[in-house]
Amino acid sequence: MMLILGAIELLLFVALLGVSGISPKTVDISHYELNRRKKDGDKTAAMELERRQLLVDVLSLQKVLQALLLVIFVILSVVAFGWLLGIIISVIVSLEYGRIARIDLWRRSFQNLYDKHEDAILDFVYKFSGVFGLIRSTAPEQATDARLSSREELTHLVETSDHLLSRDEKTLLLHGLTFSDRKVNEVMTPRGVIDSISKSELLGPLVLDDLHKTGHSRFPVADGDIDHVVGMLHIQDLFTLDTKRSMTAEKAMEPRVFYIKEDQSLGHALAAFIRTHHHLFIVVNEFRETVGLLSLEDTIEALIGRKIVDEFDTHEDLRAVAARNVRGNNHPKNLENV
Repeated sequence: MMLILGAIELLLFVALLGVSGISPKTVDISHYELNRRKKDGDKTAAMELERRQLLVDVLSLQKVLQALLLVIFVILSVVAFGWLLGIIISVIVSLEYGRIARIDLWRRSFQNLYDKHEDAILDFVYKFSGVFGLIRSTAPEQATDARLSSREELTHLVETSDHLLSRDEKTLLLHGLTFSDRKVNEVMTPRGVIDSISKSELLGPLVLDDLHKTGHSRFPVADGDIDHVVGMLHIQDLFTLDTKRSMTAEKAMEPRVFYIKEDQSLGHALAAFIRTHHHLFIVVNEFRETVGLLSLEDTIEALIGRKIVDEFDTHEDLRAVAARNVRGNNHPKNLENV
């Protein structure tokens, strides 16, 4: 009889090692990233999410089986060897079975067996999900060592890190993460509020006063219209002009003009500012028509997420000014929108 009980105990011990040695594998992608991919139509991500939900019940079942096998083992040990020896054996097994189950030979053997039958186990858990709901709270917390898999996931982490980052730090990081994806036409000064000057304009006291009142430090010099920019006029350079002598904008301007396409990235624009040592670009469309101005200041503001206000700023948001169409562009008396 004792021999039979000993054999049963040995089988229970092996079963305990087997149950304890398995560890369901999951891909090292976070729950947030899997959800994001699922929304984008990734079927593999959807399947992994469903599998993770079922694994919670598998882990619950694992804990319940461990406890049940230990209880039966203790009872059989007491019956087979008496109270004293049975308790001693039970205590030793309770303390050591986890370490033994982690021995590589045992672990690989039982893990391979589980992996082979995982689909059947998950199907079983799914069919009896109502029953497993009663023991679900026994599941241990799953490890959260997933790697970052996308920029969107990193952005989500920054946005939800209120206890780690200040508002300014979050703003700086978020704008830095999206900076290279933004386009020039998102931050440029629109065509509708560009203050330009004709190349033949005489730079007398009244003209200089009008230029200063605009609140800008640089002005495109146009040959006829804003689609033909031939230079840049710097207001700082005009302060030293002899207003008694007649000088046109063409003579006072800097003749170099730099153009950038409206669909270029801000990352490209910043690199161009550094390379050219210039502070203002003319923004053009695919037809080389002027659609706006891009300054180094605009680009830096987009990078750091903070408005830079200097002595030449008179408007907080020139794009909002353009939206109000303060100049009444293309508004003749008999207009008709089609």
